[in-house]
Amino acid sequence: MSVQDNAKHWMPGVAPVAVVMISLNEAHNMEAVLSNLKGWAQEVFLVDSHSADETVDIALRHGVHVVQRRFHGFGDQWNFALRELPITAPWTMKLDPDERLSNALKRNLTDAMQRSAAEGFTMQRRLWFMGRPLPVRHDILRAWKTGRCRFSDVLVNEHPLVDGAIAHVAGDIEHHDSPDLEHWLHKQNKYSSAEAIAFVAGTGLAAIPKLLGNAFEKRMWVKRHFFRIPFRYVGVFCYYLFLKGVWRAGKVGCIWARLRSDVYRYREYKVTEMRLTGRRPGATVSGCGRPDARVPQFD
Repeated sequence: MSVQDNAKHWMPGVAPVAVVMISLNEAHNMEAVLSNLKGWAQEVFLVDSHSADETVDIALRHGVHVVQRRFHGFGDQWNFALRELPITAPWTMKLDPDERLSNALKRNLTDAMQRSAAEGFTMQRRLWFMGRPLPVRHDILRAWKTGRCRFSDVLVNEHPLVDGAIAHVAGDIEHHDSPDLEHWLHKQNKYSSAEAIAFVAGTGLAAIPKLLGNAFEKRMWVKRHFFRIPFRYVGVFCYYLFLKGVWRAGKVGCIWARLRSDVYRYREYKVTEMRLTGRRPGATVSGCGRPDARVPQFD
């Protein structure tokens, strides 16, 4: 593990919690997320997968404890973080660089960590898209007593597994999903490829799928059998548009619902391609390289 040699250190905040993030090229989020945590988190850690932008520079400038490690999968990276980082705070919280904690959630979490007998906490995450909040919220498990959690060892869509009682804390995590549509499409393309690879390998489920199980097990059941459901993409679009109510966000909500159904479609097409060709989706080379000295150059 890399050793950080930096004079600046994170100034401990009022909450007895270590916030842990993983990153790859998240410079566009780092200033905002670290400003959001200032004065609140006791410790902040970052496991970076060798970013090519200023992610590490910004984190170090704010006094974050940074290590770097090659990315092998989301579950693997999070288990490394919980196993190897020198966390001293009594509580640990998972946060993504594109997320922000509301003031109400900060207050309620601080109080719960000091008073509750629970081993972990769920909270609501609200999605933002194209700079607008969507009426899409879901409960997520994001905080636990240090040492009481491990992650499902999956390539993508990892899930925290906490030993002990779980309580709910009121307040929102705001999920600012990508700075623009170009970034969003690129990210979803990568995620759908990872999900397709995991599906073909039979390792894409974070829990045992059960039609009559809890909410998470039911979701895994739908995920396993999704490709067999008739009119599935129309169903996904209508589910988000009407049942989740994103129509209330106007045109932005309709665009998001359509794009979400498209991402499911991309995953299925990639699974089909892999089964036909026997090849995994490959990394696409993009951008300009350096001039090649073997050939003439022109402006």
